[in-house]
Amino acid sequence: MALSTNRTVNHLLKPLSAAICATRRLSSDTITVETSIPFTGHNIDPPSRTVETSANELMTFFKDMAEMRRMEIAADSLYKAKLIRGFCHLYDGQEAVAIGMEAAITKKDCIITAYRDHCLFLGRGGGLYESFAELMGRKNGCSKGKGGSMHFYKKESGFYGGHGIVGAQVPLGIGLAFAQKYSKEEHVTFAMYGDGAANQGQLFEALNMAALWDLPAILVCENNHCKIYTFFFFIRYTIRGRLVAGANIVFNQRVHLIHNIL
Repeated sequence: MALSTNRTVNHLLKPLSAAICATRRLSSDTITVETSIPFTGHNIDPPSRTVETSANELMTFFKDMAEMRRMEIAADSLYKAKLIRGFCHLYDGQEAVAIGMEAAITKKDCIITAYRDHCLFLGRGGGLYESFAELMGRKNGCSKGKGGSMHFYKKESGFYGGHGIVGAQVPLGIGLAFAQKYSKEEHVTFAMYGDGAANQGQLFEALNMAALWDLPAILVCENNHCKIYTFFFFIRYTIRGRLVAGANIVFNQRVHLIHNIL
């Protein structure tokens, strides 16, 4: 079955487009937003709870997140209809992570993630047509239809893909950061992983190398309380030495939390 380009995308986003067009002209005046829950930090000062933004910027964030959510809902329907084969890991509820990161970085910075990669691809400038083509195994997909749900890719925008092996993308991200430092680039790499990968040995090895070589890497744990499809209960454990400096961000906070901390 051929994939209809504009017709399919317009049908999926029609309610969203109508809602956005109906929105009144918003002000670009600066407003201050304060988070409801304070940050906690380890070996660093916690970031400020306030951030400056505008109604226009907030609406842009909302539109982008709504588009991501509708794409994932459509992907879910296509998967259940068996038009998407193999695995299909969705990003529902995590859209603010992608949008908040993109608000604070540039396309020269690198992002590498696990298998929930559809929305991060959109955030890096990817399109809906490329996304659905890839999901359905078409040659016009972002990975020529050969990667599927777990292997979106957009090198020209600094997106080095989704990866299917739990935690395997973190050492690769440290490698990207090493290349940035070796090339004397003024950029940074974001290596993203879920709570299900938090006990992987390769994660700690990658952290150790990043610290020893002082690499421009930021590791982002997206704690969605899921380990693939099974609910994951966090088990407390200890390791030798000092914990890595970082900040704890409550998952359901506003999109500006990530924007602010970066």
